[in-house]
Amino acid sequence: MPLTDTTIRNLKPESKTKRYSDSGGLYLEVSPKGGKWWRLKYRYQGKEKRLALGVYPDVSLKEARDGRDDAKKLLRNNIDPSEHKKAQKATQQDQTENGFETIALEWYNKFKSSWSESHAKRVLAGLKNNVFPYIGHRPISKITAPELLAVLRRLEDREALETAHRTKQKCGQVFRYAVATGRAERDPSQDLKGALPPTRVRSHPSPKTPNEIAGLLRAIDGYTGTVETRCALRLLPLVFVRPGELRHAEWSEIDLEKQEWRIPADKMKMRETHIVPLSEQAMDIIGELQLITGHGKYLFPSVRTRSRPMSENTINAALRRLGYTKEQMTAHGFRSIASTLLNEQGWNRDWIERQLAHAERDNVRAAYNYAQHLDGRKKMMQA
Repeated sequence: MPLTDTTIRNLKPESKTKRYSDSGGLYLEVSPKGGKWWRLKYRYQGKEKRLALGVYPDVSLKEARDGRDDAKKLLRNNIDPSEHKKAQKATQQDQTENGFETIALEWYNKFKSSWSESHAKRVLAGLKNNVFPYIGHRPISKITAPELLAVLRRLEDREALETAHRTKQKCGQVFRYAVATGRAERDPSQDLKGALPPTRVRSHPSPKTPNEIAGLLRAIDGYTGTVETRCALRLLPLVFVRPGELRHAEWSEIDLEKQEWRIPADKMKMRETHIVPLSEQAMDIIGELQLITGHGKYLFPSVRTRSRPMSENTINAALRRLGYTKEQMTAHGFRSIASTLLNEQGWNRDWIERQLAHAERDNVRAAYNYAQHLDGRKKMMQA
């Protein structure tokens, strides 16, 4: 007679393990200690075998019968349920241990110490939002180029083409790490060369003519917000560092005697210490700022807490208050202005590139520029 839930609940353990039959080879095995295990007895290729279907009450009577029926379907297709279960378990283990997400996080944790904090956050967020939901569970060795392309197409369809290219690059680094550690044979991202449209090189919005730039500087001089924000707006055109580098500027990095700002390598995009010569005008602004924030860590602390730097949106928000839209001017646009004007005025190209902290690929040339051109850059910055 088939089992019922009431019968199962009332079964008491005996001195020896006892089996209670249901139907179709399904039975419940009750141990002397009270454990109740579902088993299925079946024959495959002439041999009697057993399949574990779980423990009661975690697996109900209905679920056990469903498991029995699934096993019978496999047998009708000449598939051994026990071997099928082992294969599924091995696949799950492969997905857990060698899945793209697992290996990507391992790669990320190994290399993030060599990146800036903001870059590390962007990399992780990009993987979590754009990659893991689609191929994170897949064994990395089984991911094909078309699979990866489908992930990138989602970004392309959102008109986030630059993000698609960056995502392809980061995925390629993860695949190559998997190859190096013996968990993949090759990097499928290499098969996607030319699969994405090229990105358009766009400069950051900024005024282009001397009259437009003069108007911007006059508007900044008339800014009526906080003193710290006004100082940031006035200082940025005189140093043309990246906005994040300005926001994170610390008083310990400022050498008032040498009139230099020495930014540590771990704060720089290119991971090299960067020296910013400070003009007399920049020193005047820093002197004004020192009276307000000089007792703390940051030149430009947050309005909420002095232990953190100014918000990344503060400078752009100030430009909006001055009437400049994001299509007209951004905090990053001061770098475009500096590059354009200095090149037009005929300053040494190497000085300009070095001051913009762009990478110098030739290490010998980089060392020469660093040693020989600092004085030239000081003259350029003052001009």
